[in-house]
Amino acid sequence: MPFLNQLISFYSILRKEIIRIFRIWTQTLLPSAVTQILYFLIFGSFIGSQIKDIDGVKYMAFLIPGLVMMAVITNAFTNVVSSFFGAKFQKSIEEMLVSPTPNWVILAGFCAGGVVRAILVGSIVLTVSLFFVPSIMIYNIFIVFSFAFLTAVLFALAGFTNSLFARSFDDISIVPTFVLTPLTYLGGVFYSIKNLPPFWQTISNYNPIVYMIDGFRYGFFGRADVDVRLSFGILIAGVVALVVLNLSLLRRGAGLRS
Repeated sequence: MPFLNQLISFYSILRKEIIRIFRIWTQTLLPSAVTQILYFLIFGSFIGSQIKDIDGVKYMAFLIPGLVMMAVITNAFTNVVSSFFGAKFQKSIEEMLVSPTPNWVILAGFCAGGVVRAILVGSIVLTVSLFFVPSIMIYNIFIVFSFAFLTAVLFALAGFTNSLFARSFDDISIVPTFVLTPLTYLGGVFYSIKNLPPFWQTISNYNPIVYMIDGFRYGFFGRADVDVRLSFGILIAGVVALVVLNLSLLRRGAGLRS
C-alpha cells in the first residue's frame, strides 16, 4: 500500500475515533470533569485545608498534576480498550484485517484516538482546577506536555493490548478495576512518596505510575521525588516495548482469529 494511502487509512480511523468521542461526550468527556470536581472539593477543600504545604506548595495546587495525570491515564486506556473491543465484537475489525491496511496503521489509528481523548480530558480537568486554584504555576511547559503525551500513548497502547486478549465486555474492565486503579491511587496522586515510611517508599519505586505522575508534577513545580531523566527513560522504554508487543500480536492475529 502506498504511503499516501496509509496516511488516508490512519486519518479515517482517527476521524472515526474523534467523532465517536464527541458524539457520546456525556460518556467520554463529562464524567472525568465531574469526578475531578469531587476530588478537588473533598481532598482539596475539605481535607486539604487541614494538610500542611508539601515542599512549599499548597496542597490544593499539589493535587492538580496528580488529578490531571489520573484522568489522562484512565481515558487513554478506556477509550482504546472499549473502541477496539467494540470493533472486534461487531466484527468490523475483520474488514480492516483483510484490507491492505498495515498493522502499524491500525495500531496508530486507535491509539491516536485514545491520546486525543486523554489530552482533551486532561485539559478539561486542568481548566476545572482554575476554579479552585486561580493561578497555576508551570515550571517547564515542555516537560508537562511531554509527560502527558507519552503517558497517554503508553496507556493507549496498554488498552490496545487488553482489548486484543479480551473475550467479553467483562474482560475489558478487569485491568482498570484490579490493576490500573490501585496503581494510580498508590502512584502519588494525593501525596508525595517522600512522606511515606521507608518500606512503602521502596514499594512505591516498583510502581511505574509513580514516575509518570512525579515527572509531570516536576513540570509544574520544578521539584521531583525521583530523577526526571529516569522517569522519561521508563516512559519511553514502556512505549517502545508495547509498540513491539502489539505489532507482534497483530501479526500473529492474537485474539482476532478463531
